[in-house]
Amino acid sequence: MLTVVERINLLGRLGNYLSQFDEAVQAVIELSHLKNRWFTPENTTKALKSIATQFLNEDLLTSWAKQYAIDDNKPPKKVGLILAGNIPAVGFHDMLCCFVTGHKAIMKLSEKDNIILPFLVDKLISLDSRVGEYFELVNRLKDFEAVIATGSNNTSLYFEQYFGKYPNIIRKNRNGIAVLSGKESEDELKSLSGDIFDYFGLGCRSVSKLYVPEGYNFDQFLEITHSFKQIINHSKYKNNFDYNYAILILNKEKFLSNGCLLLREDNQIASRIANLNYEYYTDLVTLEKQLLQDQDSLQCVCTSLAFNDLKTIPLGTSQMPALGSYADNVDTMKFLTSL
Repeated sequence: MLTVVERINLLGRLGNYLSQFDEAVQAVIELSHLKNRWFTPENTTKALKSIATQFLNEDLLTSWAKQYAIDDNKPPKKVGLILAGNIPAVGFHDMLCCFVTGHKAIMKLSEKDNIILPFLVDKLISLDSRVGEYFELVNRLKDFEAVIATGSNNTSLYFEQYFGKYPNIIRKNRNGIAVLSGKESEDELKSLSGDIFDYFGLGCRSVSKLYVPEGYNFDQFLEITHSFKQIINHSKYKNNFDYNYAILILNKEKFLSNGCLLLREDNQIASRIANLNYEYYTDLVTLEKQLLQDQDSLQCVCTSLAFNDLKTIPLGTSQMPALGSYADNVDTMKFLTSL
């Protein structure tokens, strides 16, 4: 078996390898795109670069792991991972946490994302054959002792029924939001545009709703987000835009559009592809109370404004999670080290 120091060293070596983007990585990126057209080469490259810099830096890994009581002498558990497939390699963080804590990850991959993660596992094994003891890819979970399952609000009901008797983390739908003051600079709005458009808005950290002050003028926002108009050239995104545009017209709903994004006033946090909901607020104190009540639906809050109790991140950083940015704000490492 590998020690935690050895495991972290191997992850650092994987990060160095990914940073080179050799022919094998390029081939996996292309194959993944052929399998899932949402996984464009640009988006998969962005995801892998983020993994290499944010998750696979040996110094960052060492500092992060030291926060937890990882015992190399403790018998490992078999942890079932049901992974999402909404954006490229989105399940890598769970896989990483299992490996760092020394448990065996029994991985049920999403059919939408079953190319990249096996490639990364194989690369780790090529660096040290003992890594093979830590991972198993399966079509159906069995012989597990704990579970981390990621899905929708609907599938979570099934997960809770089936896995409730095991130690578990069961994740539901979450979304990113942004709170604007109306005084944002052009650069800040450009940064926010990345939070909205990266990965076509399919990530749980993607901004799906804006909270804006009463009387907010959307002209500058629409002009700046229009600079991302090339997104409409993607056939799947355009099909969703056209469909949702037609629905809004048929329903005679009020909306705003710049040709690549549809904005509608709606109190729902989640929005459809190519749509962005917005809601007006009167004051930040009242808004903070509302958002604190909605915490179970929020993955991240992007803003340049200061709140008292609400955890926020800067505009433009929603798709750059750090090692300690846990899905659903549940500490995966704490869960795994407690098994």
